[in-house]
Amino acid sequence: MSKLRLAIVGAGPAGIYAADILLKAEKHFDVSIDLFEQLPAPYGLVRYGVAPDHPRIKGIITALRDVLDSGQIRFFGNVLYGRDITLDDLKTHYNAVIFSTGAIRDAALDIPGIHLDGSYGAADFVSWYDGHPDVPREWPLTAESVAVIGNGNVALDVARILSKHADDLLPTEIPDNVYSALAASPVTDVHVFGRRGPAQVKFSPLELRELGELRDVDMILYEEDFDYDEASKAAIAANKQVMVIDKVLTQWRTRETGSASRRLHLHFYANPIEVVGSGGSVSALRYERMVPDAAGGVTGTGEIREVPIQAIYRAVGYFGSPLDEIPFDDRRGVIPNREGQVLSDAGSEQLHGVYATGWIKRGPVGLIGHTKSDAMETIRNLMNDEASWWMPSSPDEASIVELLDSRNVKYTNLDGWHRLDEHELSLGAPVGRTRIKVVPRDEMVRVSRAE
Repeated sequence: MSKLRLAIVGAGPAGIYAADILLKAEKHFDVSIDLFEQLPAPYGLVRYGVAPDHPRIKGIITALRDVLDSGQIRFFGNVLYGRDITLDDLKTHYNAVIFSTGAIRDAALDIPGIHLDGSYGAADFVSWYDGHPDVPREWPLTAESVAVIGNGNVALDVARILSKHADDLLPTEIPDNVYSALAASPVTDVHVFGRRGPAQVKFSPLELRELGELRDVDMILYEEDFDYDEASKAAIAANKQVMVIDKVLTQWRTRETGSASRRLHLHFYANPIEVVGSGGSVSALRYERMVPDAAGGVTGTGEIREVPIQAIYRAVGYFGSPLDEIPFDDRRGVIPNREGQVLSDAGSEQLHGVYATGWIKRGPVGLIGHTKSDAMETIRNLMNDEASWWMPSSPDEASIVELLDSRNVKYTNLDGWHRLDEHELSLGAPVGRTRIKVVPRDEMVRVSRAE
């Protein structure tokens, strides 16, 4: 039986699912998998991209943990590809590599004024409130009126965290500095802007329902947005998810408002065209009023409106980051590939031994569950490509450990993650919280390595 030594770069759901699928596959070779992650802890966006008040979604960590704890995968955290290990290193020690590095940057919103002070990317804000070790620990929450651009789940997460009272987040794993900043926020109004209509939104019914459950927050909708065209009516009739969203919005439109201290406004048919500034800082959002085009899309009316704000968050999608020595599609923010087989810059020749899965493969679309079928496709092609795998000169499992030690890389392992996990849970228990997340990278490493 031949041996497959596989490296996976990225320990979020995409990388862990790929490892699990390969281990469970019927195959004619023995498998040894090493999982590399630039952060000291695993789970990627499940740990650092899901809002702290989403415990149901975070429950997926249980399934991921079962895979890691199976004893068949080695975890090397706090190891950065391109600095601590290179492509040549991987070729020396493995038969193949799968990149599952995800997409963590904000996609651009190219309108005038987007770079004014008070304009932020949603991904950066999410990383801040989730305690990502590589973002600043301070966040300027000084605005009374805030705009969020986007009609996806991330936009709703950002709007919910901004408008929710900080005390209602205390039972969660929200970091202490985030709680303190949110508690001092003077916000009274959060405006969510979407270019299309209520029947074309990208968020899920569950996310929408949670938005309406906020304490002391009025949901403000505008009747002009609900004069549905035939295409919208057809979408509501044909799609159960759209039907539920319409039902929720209809219920909100009958609610009494005016008694809450905060308001969350949903603006549909609003196409942002400019962030207006005053003294170098955000002062308003200027948008064009849109209307349905009778084909499921929208068209501009030429009517320009303006809403006073002091901060704006763009939640128009995530974008991948390039990797050393690996081709990258700058337009789409992904590694060019054919069903997970990485292609050359020219886009036609396969790079033998190099594969991709997850958002760095297909872009930031779909929910976490879609990552499984995505990984299956990549693993199927990896298994079929045995004839073109690399022939490593140092394939024994001890050699990569010796390499990292020789470079003084302070890597963390699975036992270290268990130590950090237990430490965070123990910090939260005395004060009745799920956990208190350790934020500084050096402290995460120190606890993980029991130093």
